[in-house]
Amino acid sequence: MTAFLPGHLVMVDIPGKQLDAATADFLREHQIRAVCLFRKNLGSEDEIRALTSDLRAVMGERALIGIDQEGGSVIRATSVPQAPAAMALGALDDELLAEEVGAAVARGLRYLGINWNFAPVLDVNNNPANPVIGERSFGEDPERVTRLARAWMRGSLREGVACCVKHFPGHGDTHVDSHHALPHVDKTLEELEALELRPFAALAAEAPAMMTAHIVYPQIDPDHPATLSHPILTGILRERVGFDGVVITDALMMKAVYDHYGHAKAAVLALQAGADMPLAQGTPEEQAATLDAIREALADGSLPLDTVLGARARLDRLAEAYPLAAKDYAAAQRAADDALMHRAWGAALCALRGAVPPALTRKLRVITQADVASDGVSEAGLPIERVAALFAGFADVEILRHPNLRRIAAADTPRDDRLNVLVSNQRGRYFEDVREAAIDLHLAIWNPFQVLDHAAPAVITWGYADGAMQALKAWLEGRQPAVATPPVTLR
Repeated sequence: MTAFLPGHLVMVDIPGKQLDAATADFLREHQIRAVCLFRKNLGSEDEIRALTSDLRAVMGERALIGIDQEGGSVIRATSVPQAPAAMALGALDDELLAEEVGAAVARGLRYLGINWNFAPVLDVNNNPANPVIGERSFGEDPERVTRLARAWMRGSLREGVACCVKHFPGHGDTHVDSHHALPHVDKTLEELEALELRPFAALAAEAPAMMTAHIVYPQIDPDHPATLSHPILTGILRERVGFDGVVITDALMMKAVYDHYGHAKAAVLALQAGADMPLAQGTPEEQAATLDAIREALADGSLPLDTVLGARARLDRLAEAYPLAAKDYAAAQRAADDALMHRAWGAALCALRGAVPPALTRKLRVITQADVASDGVSEAGLPIERVAALFAGFADVEILRHPNLRRIAAADTPRDDRLNVLVSNQRGRYFEDVREAAIDLHLAIWNPFQVLDHAAPAVITWGYADGAMQALKAWLEGRQPAVATPPVTLR
């Protein structure tokens, strides 16, 4: 067996859209076997395929290239067919459709040379105030989440792309985004097993990998978030649930972990807790520090060699089961996949409180946010130009650019002969002043729970990909019904 090196267990990120010589040397020297690609790495399809080919050449046959390609607002590779958000699929509750979508996502990734997708999301979104999961979840019912995630995963695995369900033991009931702070969920193990843990336990024998949550569960482990918790990763996931697949951490550079432990120490703690692969982003110096910390823990015995060899063996099995090799994407299949995605987005439209399309002759005032940058998890919100394009078929439209829709209030919504249409192209819930705003029609194109903040008739799209916006434009023009049923409580 090859002598163990820390790089056998670590996933890193890389700079740029091409593999530069210095990065290639770093990967080769440390025998790094896994890279996570982000939007910063994705150029044209030819550039992506060249990048993944170069990575494969450097990292070898057992390499893993990962990406977040969930669907909805979390789609890193936007040139391949764009999948509906999980909650859109939850609104349709069609297992065959979910399987077909999972397979189509995988075909796009295989074409790009990617063999590991950090999806589907198994979080049960039972908290409308959740700032980071929302429409990324299949819904609030753990049984529906399990059925649809199983089907989605079945499609992906059939097409040769490994899935990684997330975020164990559940990120659906948080008020804090772990990218920015450390959430706490004060639930007992019995309470978790009654809800959050159910999809993870049900799919443990089928999921090839799971990603951890940076959340403290004080009644189980008051000292560490799940990512670094031996009672949670070993005691619950390995022993109680019986999961024997790969456990990868969520990014250790996220503030929930980085601000409290530092990424290098956290990598060691995660491996000690029962994880197999720390997701160690950062500069080459920061990545090297993580490798050094693992090496030192092995040398002083605080990280047993048997532990890391077991982790490497699980990663080897994953890489062997889902080999890294780009696959052709026939034009007819690609067109069919794109049509599938568009049909699903359209079928998932949901109208609430008697929402009906305005007459095309009606004078409109469209209120939307001027600019919505990416938050590092979701992509940037719909640009104002594309919001305006939704209303191209109307005779008289005034666009009101708001600097921050969360703070929209009565003063921002004149009451005159125009119909006020609020198009929410940002993710956050509104502040209370929105209740006094004069809104005649609310188009919630991102966070569905925003409809709880104002009583106006509303249409929910569950996301703002091309398919969703084409369907919404068709609804506004009276050509598309909106009859799906929300998989979460919106009253």
